[in-house]
Amino acid sequence: MSIIQPQIEFIDRSTRSIRYLEHGLPTDLCRWHSHEEYELHFIAETRGKAFVGDYIGDFGPGALYLTGPNLPHNWVTDDVWAREVKIRDMLVQFNQSSFDALKMAFPEFADMQRMLTLSQSGIEFVGFNPTFARGHMEAIRDARGPERIVAFLRLMVRVNEHAEKKVLSVSKMVQTDGNGKQARIGEVIDFVLNNFAEDISVERAAAIARMSPAAFSRNFQATTGHKFVEFVTRIRIGQACGMLYATDAQVSSICFDVGFQNLANFNRHFLKMKHMTPTEYRQTAQAELASNLGVVS
Repeated sequence: MSIIQPQIEFIDRSTRSIRYLEHGLPTDLCRWHSHEEYELHFIAETRGKAFVGDYIGDFGPGALYLTGPNLPHNWVTDDVWAREVKIRDMLVQFNQSSFDALKMAFPEFADMQRMLTLSQSGIEFVGFNPTFARGHMEAIRDARGPERIVAFLRLMVRVNEHAEKKVLSVSKMVQTDGNGKQARIGEVIDFVLNNFAEDISVERAAAIARMSPAAFSRNFQATTGHKFVEFVTRIRIGQACGMLYATDAQVSSICFDVGFQNLANFNRHFLKMKHMTPTEYRQTAQAELASNLGVVS
């Protein structure tokens, strides 16, 4: 499934105003998709890449996001995460019409509209208490009828009060009929995600997209918000991060495994993107991972 051409998800709201979902890993529900509902999404376990509109970034246990209507999104756990996970994602979906009715009945909730407007580009609630978030997601899951709505509103009030809201996507993605330039750019992105360790030049990517190199470069940046070479580098560094915290492989070996041709270039790009060396990242990430798994060092 292309990360440019999302699968459209339709939700039956005839018997409920909000929808709670949770799933583990692996699962068929982990896919690039969009829907009319807002989605408050909590990551319970694993690390990987968040794709929200034209945004690509890292996620880890405890991350909390809010995506707006028709904004494509997906959370892709790094390939190195081998073990089965019982609950990776906990999420609630709700509709603008329900919120409008709430504001009409209780004007005090109008203060949340600014947050909902920001969510059209996706929001990450940086530093939000993960224990609090998971506990409230569980309360929503376990409640029924009006009690579920009350539990949901209690969590929404808290996320609205949270100070650090990181807006993610520069622009909302435009859906296409699958036959245009964006669909061809999507073919290239799928190829990169599956073949990141190979030598992938602009010329090779342009050939896959059936465009000239100049037209491809222009269309790729317009569609994704990233220059092609930068995009490939981000994917490779992301894969390297997964290998650093989940394996004991040498940094030099990881460098070549993810597609870099020399260690110096790998270290330079890693430091620029992560603001630390690969070794420092491994030490920090493994310590955090051990803490999240309840391992005492």
